[in-house]
Amino acid sequence: MSNHMKSTPHQRQEITGIERLSLRVSAMINHPLAQTQRWVTVHRLDTDGDAEWEEVMGLLAETPELELTFNDDESVTVRWERSSVEERDDFVVEQDSEQQVEEAAPF
Repeated sequence: MSNHMKSTPHQRQEITGIERLSLRVSAMINHPLAQTQRWVTVHRLDTDGDAEWEEVMGLLAETPELELTFNDDESVTVRWERSSVEERDDFVVEQDSEQQVEEAAPF
């Protein structure tokens, strides 16, 4: 078999620490229970680097809809108020569609 016929292994793309932490926090905020109670506590893991933690917490703190409480155990409690669709500018509601619109994390 010639070399051009052999399959080449796919390279795995590693995600950065910031991406991993952002995905974890986003999943926590978007969890149905968190959406019902409108708060979630994010615990810092051993794998969360200082720079990544500070960056993601800084982005959350800059989001006007969120209220952050930095707890003594280094966790952060994120709270938000229920907002109406009319107040939001991060999604579009199509007039002719009966699709449900899902809300994204506010950061």
